[in-house]
Amino acid sequence: MSKVEAKFAANKAEGKETLIGYFPLGFPTLGESIEAAVAMAEGGVDILELGIPYSDPVMDGPVIQEATELALANGFKLRQTFEAVKEVAERTGIPVLVMTYWNPVMQFGVENFASALKQAGGAGMITPDLIPDEAAQWLAAADEHDLDRVFLAAPTSSEERVRNAAELSRGFVYAVSTMGITGARDEVDSLARGVVAAVRGTNVPSNVAVGIGISTGEQASAVNEYADGAIIGSVFVKAYQHGGLGELRRTVAEIESKMNKGRK
Repeated sequence: MSKVEAKFAANKAEGKETLIGYFPLGFPTLGESIEAAVAMAEGGVDILELGIPYSDPVMDGPVIQEATELALANGFKLRQTFEAVKEVAERTGIPVLVMTYWNPVMQFGVENFASALKQAGGAGMITPDLIPDEAAQWLAAADEHDLDRVFLAAPTSSEERVRNAAELSRGFVYAVSTMGITGARDEVDSLARGVVAAVRGTNVPSNVAVGIGISTGEQASAVNEYADGAIIGSVFVKAYQHGGLGELRRTVAEIESKMNKGRK
């Protein structure tokens, strides 16, 4: 059982809902992004996704795009990913995943990236623009270094694509809640339930976490009723943009307080 799978299992055993939080590395600087990630963990985030800034973020909404553009402008380098993962993992003790587009990994070298991520204490990687059918090199490297690999399933995914995602993901399957780019929405699209049901319908034992569009604790709690976890990103980034660590801590605490409220 991987670190991520163990966290899901522990939460289920305790009757606790799972919150996965995203924050971009290097925003606004490397050191500040590390402190933000640590604050999120201290506030109740169960699993961290650290995003690698990329010059062509086709899936990211305006909030995350603005943050990653600033990170790149301030000099973020891909190699800094591993020092950040190492520090965050050591200071928080929770699973730390990297979320990245595939091109930077290819440029760095898939084997080299996987090796460096493992040595840094990373739990694995989420690859939004890499489909399982084309991931042979990453799958081999992930197996070699005992890393989780998280693939996406979307409302438009074929039955075969969903099955491949379920069979080849480790850690969890990332269920895209609606079509389009990331960002908070007033309500999570009902399509999310269909994606989770499709993954469950494969009968492949998989954790499924829902992301894209979740912006409140109530939504995150509702998602946990039919999925294994809720993923929140843009709301946390926006909170930091508006009020630094203080506002980020307040936002995480507010969302976490509305999840698991029956356990308080």
